[in-house]
This record gives sequence, structure tokens and C-alpha cells, in this order.
Amino acid sequence: MVAATVLVLLVGIWLGGHPSWMPSSLRNTFVDDSNGQLVNQVLDLIQRNYYRPVSRSQLLNKGIAAAVSSLDDPYSHYYDPSSYRGFLDESNPHLNGIGIDVQNEPGGLRVVDVFSGSPAAKAGLERGDLIVAVGPTSLANRSADFGSNLIRGRAGTAVKLTIVRDNHRRLVSIVRASLVVPVATGQVVSYHGVKVGHLVLTSFTQGSGVELRTQVDSVLHQGARALILDLRENGGGLLDEAVNVTSIFIPDGTIVSTDGRSQPRQVYVAKGGAISTSIPMVVLVDRGTASAAEIVTGALQDRGRAKVVGTRTYGKGVFQEIQPLANGGALDITVGEYFTPNGHNLGGGGVAEGAGIKPDIYAVDDPRTAVDEALVAAERTVAGEVR
Repeated sequence: MVAATVLVLLVGIWLGGHPSWMPSSLRNTFVDDSNGQLVNQVLDLIQRNYYRPVSRSQLLNKGIAAAVSSLDDPYSHYYDPSSYRGFLDESNPHLNGIGIDVQNEPGGLRVVDVFSGSPAAKAGLERGDLIVAVGPTSLANRSADFGSNLIRGRAGTAVKLTIVRDNHRRLVSIVRASLVVPVATGQVVSYHGVKVGHLVLTSFTQGSGVELRTQVDSVLHQGARALILDLRENGGGLLDEAVNVTSIFIPDGTIVSTDGRSQPRQVYVAKGGAISTSIPMVVLVDRGTASAAEIVTGALQDRGRAKVVGTRTYGKGVFQEIQPLANGGALDITVGEYFTPNGHNLGGGGVAEGAGIKPDIYAVDDPRTAVDEALVAAERTVAGEVR
């Protein structure tokens, strides 16, 4: 009897995890799958009776996307398998291109950065150049993605760009290459004799904190007496990496706290091993500074560790988690809100855009000039803090 009882329990447990093996009468009794049955009924009817053939997987993908869209949340997305693969590729530091960062303008794409040693740098492209055409295709009144997709391509192939500089047009042919784009870079600049470490962090992907710490140690070893953390156009990324980055500069205490419906309030504190707090610091931000980048900026400002220079930040007060799905896609949905050490939420309530972080010193860069005016303001500010 004992053996029979154990056997029945094991069979019951197994069937609980595999309800499709039950007879329909039992399955309907023990498993409440009315919504799943309704979805399958609708998909079956469309696939069987619609006037033209349709793909069941496409129907399902569009249905899930519409369900997520109905949340009216600009940060929540459903990635079908193809889109999810593309999303993962975007976070890959290896890419094929010419090595530039651009900003969209009505006339085309304004070059805001040229990677050192890249094909673009070797071809003579400079910050401030305006790319008005790729081959025969004009970029006027086109999106940044449209132009960028034309410029990118297989390594070893050539792309022809029409460049405007100082009102003079010229045609440049550049051979694309396979590039490794660093997440963090650092260099030492001199402002009226004061050595300043200029650190640029482009995103908060896995390992960003380690990469930035390497650059911080490097510029300090070169004699930097003050630091600028440049988070302009940094749209954020992983929350844990925001904590890792902030821990480079703050030795202890609260960095950020989070609260969500399905998870309890959690306080993230500095991990230790920070550099000396006697080293003056400025965070350089703009309208493109968002999410994890705002978490870092807010912590450094609230804790009195750094002055903020630039324009107001984006104003995002929520964070998301990505859950891979069985079909190879993924669900990226908002799961909670975050708060700076002083308890501020930078959003406008829920997923609404908020006021963001107000800079201590307002400064804006004119991408049409060769001089980075906002960076100069940051250098002047932090150099003035050196004692």
C-alpha cells in the first residue's frame, strides 16, 4: 500500500507538470487553462478559415506585441526571436563600420565623435562634419537609424560619404572595418596647467564598471588631479553596473533604492574600494543621459561627491527586466521604480517622463563647432576645485 501510494503521488506530480498528457475531461477539471484555450481557438479559426494563408507564429508575435503595447509604457517591449537577436547584437562591442558617433540634424548626420584609429579617423573625418549623403542617397530629413544603417556594412567594403565642412562639400570613400568599440575610455587633458582625467562611459553593459575602473586608474597614474565622468548620450543599461560604477567614487552608503509590485524594496549600497574622495569630480550630462546613467549622476550629486555640469537629464524613474521566452524572443517590461539616495524619483510618476536631474552648472555643446563647449565648462569647473 505504501509503494502504491508513493507511485500515485509521483504520477500526480508528473501529470501536474505535463497537463497535456491528461485526458481532456481531467485536464479541464484540474487545470484552469480557459484563456490559453481561447487564444488557441482564435488562432485555429484564423489559420483555418481566413481568406488567405497566414503564419500562426506571426499572429502570435503580433498579438503579444499588441498586448505589451496596450500597457502604454514606452519602456516595455516584446522582442520576437529575430528582433531579440538584433537587440543582443547591439550590445556586442564588435561591429562593422567606420568608427563614428553621429547626431541627427535636418541636413543629415552631424559627426560628434571619431574613434581613434578608425577608418573614419584615417580618412580625415572630424568632429563637426555634416554627412549629407551616403552614396547617391540624401540624408536630409532622414532618421539617424536610416543614415547609420547605410553607413554600416560588411568589413572590407567601401562606402562613399558626402561631407560638408565650413560650407565646402567633398566626397570621401572609406573602407569599412571590424571594430571593437570600448564601453569606457579615458585620457588626460590639461586645463591651465591642471591635469584632468576625462572619462567617457557609453553604456552600462556587463563589465562596464571594471572597464571604467581600469580607465580611472590609468588617468590617475598619469597624474590627473581631477576627474570628469562624461555620461552624455548614455541611455543606461544594467542596474548592477550602475552600482559598480558609482562604487568607484563613493566608498560607502546608499547609491540607489528600488521598489516594485512583485519585489520588496531593496537598497543598493557602495561595494567598497573607491578612489580617494579628495579627488575633485564633475559629471557631464545632457538630455540623452538616462536610466542607469541618471542613477549614477543622482547618487554622486545627492552624496555631494560631484558637481553636475550640462543640461537636464532625461527623467526616467523606472527600470526594466528582460525575460527570455521559450520561442527565442524576450519580454522587456517595467518592473519597478528607483530612487536616489535622497529619496527622489526622477520620473514624472510611473512611466511618465519627469524633470530628470538639474545640473549645478548649465552648459551645452554646439556640435557644429570643433570645440566641445560643455566639456570646456566641465574642465573649468573641476580644475577650479583642485587644491
